Amino acid sequence: MTSPRPSVPAGFTPTGTISTPTDRRRVVFATVVGTTVEWYDFFIYAQAAGLVFAAVFFEPAGPGIALILSFLTVGLSFLFRPLGAFLAGHFGDKYGRRVVLMVTLILMGVSTTLVGLLPTYAAIGIAAPILLIFLRILQGISAGGEWGGAVLMAVEHAPKNRRGLFGASPQIGVPIGLLLASGMMAIMALIAPGDAFIEWGWRVPFLFSVVLIFVGYYIRKRVEESPVFVELAERREETKTPIVQLFRKHWALVIIAAFVFAGNNAAGYMSTGGYIQNYATNPAGPIGLDRGPVLWAVAGASVGWLIFTWLSGWLSDIIGRRTTYIIGWIALAIGAVALFPLVNTGEIGLLFLGLLILTVGLGFTYGPQAALYAELFPASVRFSGVSISYAIGAILGGAFAPTIATALVQATGTTWSVAIYLVGMAGLGLIATLLLRDRRGIPLGPDNEAEQAVSPIYGVSRS
Repeated sequence: MTSPRPSVPAGFTPTGTISTPTDRRRVVFATVVGTTVEWYDFFIYAQAAGLVFAAVFFEPAGPGIALILSFLTVGLSFLFRPLGAFLAGHFGDKYGRRVVLMVTLILMGVSTTLVGLLPTYAAIGIAAPILLIFLRILQGISAGGEWGGAVLMAVEHAPKNRRGLFGASPQIGVPIGLLLASGMMAIMALIAPGDAFIEWGWRVPFLFSVVLIFVGYYIRKRVEESPVFVELAERREETKTPIVQLFRKHWALVIIAAFVFAGNNAAGYMSTGGYIQNYATNPAGPIGLDRGPVLWAVAGASVGWLIFTWLSGWLSDIIGRRTTYIIGWIALAIGAVALFPLVNTGEIGLLFLGLLILTVGLGFTYGPQAALYAELFPASVRFSGVSISYAIGAILGGAFAPTIATALVQATGTTWSVAIYLVGMAGLGLIATLLLRDRRGIPLGPDNEAEQAVSPIYGVSRS
């Protein structure tokens, strides 16, 4: 049986780019909106895990263990990201980027909405956390498939000298998603303060996801297929077993690329994973700040993350992906060291400053990632390569970062242990970056598979 092949849309050039600025802007807008919707859903869960789920779904375990269990459900979904990446990579390399993006968007939105409808442990017992975990797994599968498709739609449509900037468009959807998630939680903390937030206020941001599904679906439906995939399909050159080919020829590259993301993701999940929110608002903790101001501080810091993500994508087109990353790793280590001394003052303004400083390194090690990953892998296995590298990096980095941070503080009694952990992860990211050649501007189309197959790893001639 032959796979369905997309027709060549009007406006595509033989070089694999869109010929009109209008079409390019449409792709950028669609990737930003789609990624924002996906990650709003993902971050709403992480925020609720730090603020609500320990009491609502895991209370019988006791306060300390319930919080760890709540954060474990955040990390559990990361274990299923590779499954989403495998499925999305396989079907994305065979049938196209666009169809995968539509499916992942719907899966994420439906899962998130259903979380908002779940009964509590008090209502249905052990079935409540089991259903919660199941829906979080579906979110993980969706997130694992979403990112690769979004970044390839952006980068493969871009002019070769602006891939970093175009690739930053789906990347900035992540801090925008965090901004919306934190903002919605903060608004509900005002509308339903105290016990009302625990009883029903937290559910509203989850239920709001159903609206975002329709918005994201409508926008993504209007975007044409990636020109690189169209060329592959027209020539009947799509790989029949992209996952097998990826690991047979590029396994070392997948591992190194995964560590590049892991260093960023561990630090990022201090805020996006709900740890700072819980640490700063826990009444039994050392600070005990009000929930609303902390959520607004996280929302404000996400604006900084957005700005530095966009700036670094643009800068990577000028000074290269590798150099931009090196600057980012240094900034990230500084941010990790500065974060907790500022948070521990108990002053909301200094907490915001600590998060804002951290976003400099977060942005500079996130903005260039889409272009970097797309330029690492040959066209025939690119969706599989970027998706699986991203998913594995998420497991190594952010999956259990809030859990590890909680356990470290409980074991050592000091947040310096968390800072050391984050600096160590940034160091691993720096080492992985130094192992890779900068391939800025390499042709991405199927005509250049031979050039793309030359290994980007220093000291290795072929992948």
